Amino acid sequence: MTVIPRRGRVIGVDLGAKRVGVAVCDGDQRLATASRTLVRQGDREAERRSLVDLVDEYDAVGMVIGLPRSLSGQLGPAAVGALAEVDALRALVPVPVETVDERLTTVSAASALHAAGGRAREHRRVIDQVAAAVLLQSWLDRRAGDGVDADQHRAEGATRRMEQPRT
Repeated sequence: MTVIPRRGRVIGVDLGAKRVGVAVCDGDQRLATASRTLVRQGDREAERRSLVDLVDEYDAVGMVIGLPRSLSGQLGPAAVGALAEVDALRALVPVPVETVDERLTTVSAASALHAAGGRAREHRRVIDQVAAAVLLQSWLDRRAGDGVDADQHRAEGATRRMEQPRT
């Protein structure tokens, strides 16, 4: 398995049944930012090609994909499906792909969005991309081992991202 380089932009992906949230970090790999939400249309190949295109668009050096483990840490049906998508993406993208435990990322994203204010309708539109930013930020924090409070990073980043979310 190839390791994601420690410098350069990394894309975070939150695979959902209806939407795919996307986030990207800065080149120093310090801060994840929500990027966009891709709405699933039923064509997995086209959806994968969209993610491959984002690697080029961001000149990314790696991709981190959320693995939806159960609260007990086991791999349930959703995780098995996500792993199949990860395998398919690894065959297509020209950069290393890693998985990260995404338990409670949507809950963290929802909390951050609620704290940022705004309307619930707006939250629904960006929740997936904010969840992708939360999972990418958690991967960045764990990888950096810098001792910074990850929850503080997530809340600050989600609040900043609410100012100009993209669809």
